[in-house]
Amino acid sequence: MSFKSIVRELKEMRDGLGSMSRRSNSMMDSRAGPSRSGARLHWQPLLQHRHQGRWASLPPELLLDVIQRVEASEVSWPARRNVVACASVCRSWREIVKEIVRTPEQCGRITFPISLKQPGPRDSPIQCFIRRERATSTYRLYLGLSPALQEENDKLLLAARRVRRATCTEFVISLSPDDFSRASSTYIGKLRSNFLGTKFTIYDSQPPPDTPAVSSSRSSRRIHSKQVSPRVPAGNYNVATITYELNVLRTRGPRRMQCIMHSIPFSVIQEGGTAPTPTAFINSIDEHFSSLSVSKGKDSIIEFSSTSLTEPPTPVRISGEPLILKNKLPRWHEQLQCWCLNFRGRVTVASVKNFQLVAAVDPSHDISPAEQEKVILQFGKIGKDIFTMDYRYPLSAFQAFAICLSSFDTKPACE
Repeated sequence: MSFKSIVRELKEMRDGLGSMSRRSNSMMDSRAGPSRSGARLHWQPLLQHRHQGRWASLPPELLLDVIQRVEASEVSWPARRNVVACASVCRSWREIVKEIVRTPEQCGRITFPISLKQPGPRDSPIQCFIRRERATSTYRLYLGLSPALQEENDKLLLAARRVRRATCTEFVISLSPDDFSRASSTYIGKLRSNFLGTKFTIYDSQPPPDTPAVSSSRSSRRIHSKQVSPRVPAGNYNVATITYELNVLRTRGPRRMQCIMHSIPFSVIQEGGTAPTPTAFINSIDEHFSSLSVSKGKDSIIEFSSTSLTEPPTPVRISGEPLILKNKLPRWHEQLQCWCLNFRGRVTVASVKNFQLVAAVDPSHDISPAEQEKVILQFGKIGKDIFTMDYRYPLSAFQAFAICLSSFDTKPACE
């Protein structure tokens, strides 16, 4: 059976369930009191059985072969949404899809939202582009080579909105281009600058894997659970710091930047090194609260540390020294009278925002010259409001996008 026929049967089954659900609702509405609740209890197991029984009962060997074929054939978006559709059929399908689909580091593909928090491939970069919307101060990250066929072939990965405050600028990063609330389940992090725009901090909504949560000595406060949205994220964790060098003498030259990746150890670029790779988003806060004991007849009281609703004062702690990235210094071209870098055709417009990041390696470290010259993140302008972003291991799409957002903020002291 082809995958198209499977999808067609799924659609027919969904339509059948919808009509049966409407009939059941009309039957229940015509009844009153206990009989109505009894009808609801009678129909619910039947609907669940019809919805999962037919597909969940497939032999595991056949199911594994079907999903492997789908995953191997659908290599790019929008066709790759069929892989996500397979994971949505039932629990058994979802578990097998999770076993088959590999991380971007292993396969070079982005499939599920958690892929945006996982390191990119080692061999070749993942090519994306950023579209800037000046009217709404919104920035959207797409997976694709160019924005020419955006509506059909490109996949929206992340979106950010710039919020100017009295003492800083914030870029709130979300999975949805229409919801930038920190209380939303689509919120995954943010970027915050200092007053001059020379230092930026990347905050992740969840702690990196294999790192302890940041503790604080600040006093905690008790609030009623009814006053808290059940979708408030777990917190903001300082995972990276971006610093732009001050240009005090106003000398001619490009920006100089440095990124300290607090959540990525330096050992990841050494032979045999492995970058931290999250496998799933943290549990929602309402699931965490459900495990707390609640006294009957009273509103539940929940203790919050004062840092759980604000940024932790210190970065996350990892074993060993953190990875430091620096921008690759361009060379001055006498004929063109400008600073030049080899972007391999991915950048076409000269801009002070363009940069390439490589690992900052101390001579005492045993790192090959080829590894030292490897461009980990590349960002450049190709149109008025279009920019390319190519990233690779050990950065994730979220980390790379946040670093590129720092280039959009005004920095008169650095230019």
